Amino acid sequence: MQGGELVLNMRITVASKGSNDYVSCDAVGLVADISDVSKKDACGTLSSPYVKRISIKNNTDAEWCGVIHIERVFDKNSSLFYMPGFMYGSNRGEAPIDVDAKFPRIRKDMHMPASPWWMVRSDRLSHPVVFAYDSGKMYGITAQPYYTNGDNFIQYGGFTCSAEDGSIGYTIGYENAPWFFLQSHNVYDRTVIDKNGYTLSPGESVEADIVLYEYPAEDEREIYTALETIYNMYHEAPRKASDGHTTIADISKAVSRDSWIEADKAYSGFVFEQEDGSFTYNKLPSISWTNGMAVALPMLLSSYRVNDETMYNQAVTFIDNLVGNSLNKLSGLPYDSCHDGVWSNRGWWYERLWSPGHSSYLVGQALYYICKAYEYEKRFNNISRDDWMQFVADIIPRIEKTKNTDDEYPYILSAKTGAGIEYDSFAGAWCMAATAYYSVLNHDLTYLDGLKKSEKHYYDEYIKCVSVYGAPLDTDKAVDSEGVLAYIRALRFIHTLTNDDIYLDHMRDALCYEFTFKFCYNSPVKVPPLSKMGWSSCGGSITSVANPHIHPMSSTVTDEMLYYATKREDEYVKSRLNDTLLWGCQTYNTYDKEYDYGLKGWMSERFCHSEGLLTEKYPDGSPASTWFALMPWACGCILESLAGECYEYIIDNKII
Repeated sequence: MQGGELVLNMRITVASKGSNDYVSCDAVGLVADISDVSKKDACGTLSSPYVKRISIKNNTDAEWCGVIHIERVFDKNSSLFYMPGFMYGSNRGEAPIDVDAKFPRIRKDMHMPASPWWMVRSDRLSHPVVFAYDSGKMYGITAQPYYTNGDNFIQYGGFTCSAEDGSIGYTIGYENAPWFFLQSHNVYDRTVIDKNGYTLSPGESVEADIVLYEYPAEDEREIYTALETIYNMYHEAPRKASDGHTTIADISKAVSRDSWIEADKAYSGFVFEQEDGSFTYNKLPSISWTNGMAVALPMLLSSYRVNDETMYNQAVTFIDNLVGNSLNKLSGLPYDSCHDGVWSNRGWWYERLWSPGHSSYLVGQALYYICKAYEYEKRFNNISRDDWMQFVADIIPRIEKTKNTDDEYPYILSAKTGAGIEYDSFAGAWCMAATAYYSVLNHDLTYLDGLKKSEKHYYDEYIKCVSVYGAPLDTDKAVDSEGVLAYIRALRFIHTLTNDDIYLDHMRDALCYEFTFKFCYNSPVKVPPLSKMGWSSCGGSITSVANPHIHPMSSTVTDEMLYYATKREDEYVKSRLNDTLLWGCQTYNTYDKEYDYGLKGWMSERFCHSEGLLTEKYPDGSPASTWFALMPWACGCILESLAGECYEYIIDNKII
C-alpha cells in the first residue's frame, strides 16, 4: 500500500529523525504492508478482535530513524478517549485549565495544557491500549508496548488519540506531544524526533501485530470489561523480593525507629539520611493523608503482627493526642494539622487550595482510620477505646449535615461553622466511608438512607462516567486513583449493612476503575535504581493524570479486594489482589541502600516507571527513579495492605 492512504480504516504515516512532520511511507523510501491475521470468526469484539500485521521495510541504501504512526480512523461525533493512567474521557477538558497543576486535557482548541490530539510513550499508560467511545460504539487498538531483540531492549512504542481526526493510534518509536509533562509544574514543548525514534538499517523491516476492536457499548463502563481482556493478554506477575511477614517487620521497625518524634507525639513526613549517618526531618504534620493516621493505623496493625510494644505505644500515643487535642470547637471538626503543638488547617497543602478550611479528605480519612484502630484494638487486645469512638460519634452527625442537594459531601468545610464551602470533588467520599464504618461498628442504621443516596450520587456522577477527580489536595482536581479508594471502603460497609448485591456490583466497577491505573505488565525501566534491581511495575498504580509516578496508596484496599473476591469468587479481582500484594513486598530496602539510599526497611512514595517525575538526582546530577527518603505514610500503605485481613490470606494461600 502507499503510506498515508486509508486501508481497512487504517492509516500509516512516518516522521523522520530531526523532524516531527508526518508524511507517507514512500516519501522517505519506506514500504508498508498490512496483512490480515485475524481468526476466521473475527468481528471486532473483545473475544474476536481484528488483527492486522503491519510490516515496515526500509527500501533505501541509508539508515532510517523515526516514528511510525499507525492509526485506526472512525466516524467521529462526540468522542471520549481512554488511555489508562493518562487520559479519561477528556481529563475534564471542559473544566478551567489555567490552574496551578497542569495535566493533559482534550479540547478542540490548542491551549496548554489542552489539545485536540495526544501522543505519548507507551509506559505512561498502565496497559498498552487506547480506546475511544463514540455514538454507542467502542473502538480500541492494542499492540506490544516495547521492542526487544532477544534480551536486548530496542525501543518503546507509543499510543495516540485525536478528537480532531477521529482516530486512535499506535507508534513504533514514540513522541510525547504536543507537550511532555515531566510533572504538573514542569511541562516542556514537543521536540523533534531523535533518540525516541526507531532505527531501520538498509533492507531491514519491523513488524507489529495490531489488535483492533469495534463493537457496540452501552456506556463508558465498557472500558472496565475491555481492560480485563487486555490484562489477560499482557499480564506479568511482579517479582518476589520478600515475604509478607518479613516485609511488615522490616518496614514497621524502620518507621518506628527512624521517624518517630517523641516531642511531637507524631511521625515525620520525610526522613533523610546524611553522609555522617545522622537524620534530618521534613515533618509535614497532618492528621492523615501523607502522615498522621495514615501512618499510625498501619503501625498499630503491624505491632500486633510483630509483637512490638514500642511500636504499639507510639501508634496509640498519636491517636490519643489527635482525639484529645485536635478538635476545633467552632466547627466541631478536627483540625487538619499540628505545627509545634498548635493545631490549625494550615498543612503543607494549604496554599494550593482555593478556599481555606477543613478538608473532608483528611477529616473523613482520619475518622475512618480511628474506627479501624478501635475495631482492631478490640479484636487483638480486647480493649474498648471508648474515647476514640466517642470522638468519631460526635463528629459524624456534623459531617452528615453538610451534604448538598446532590447528597455529595463537601471538598472544604468552614473552620468557623463546619458548613460546606466547596463541592464538586470525590474527596468527601472519605466521610461516607467513615460514616459507613461507624454505622457497622455501632450497629446503627441512623445514617443508612443518607449513605445510600450519597453512594448513588458518587456512582452515577463519577464511577459510571469513568472519571474520579478532586481527592488529593495538590492536583487541582485532576482525574486520579486516590479518591476511589474511599468509595471502595464505603461500599464494603454499606454492603455489610444491607446485604444488597447492587453494592457488590458497584464495588466491582469501582475496583475496575482503580485497575485502570494499576500496571498489568512489567515495564522495562531504564533509570536507576529501579532499572538495576528488576523492579516490577505490575501491581502498582499510577497516582493521577497530573502526577505520573507509581505510588503505594492503592495497596491500602487489599482487604476490600479480598472481601469482594470472596463474596463473588472473582478470579480477575483475586489476580489483581495477588499482584498488589506481591508488588508491595518489593518496594523497600531489604538491606541497607538497596535502592541507593537509606537503611533496611526504608521506602519512599515515588516509583518512576516512565520519564515522568524524574526530578530526584544522584550526586553526579543524573536522574533517579525514586525519592531518596524514608516516607512513613508510603510505608503505611504497604503495612496496611499486608497486616490487616490479608495477613491470613497471604499465609494460607502462600501468596508471598
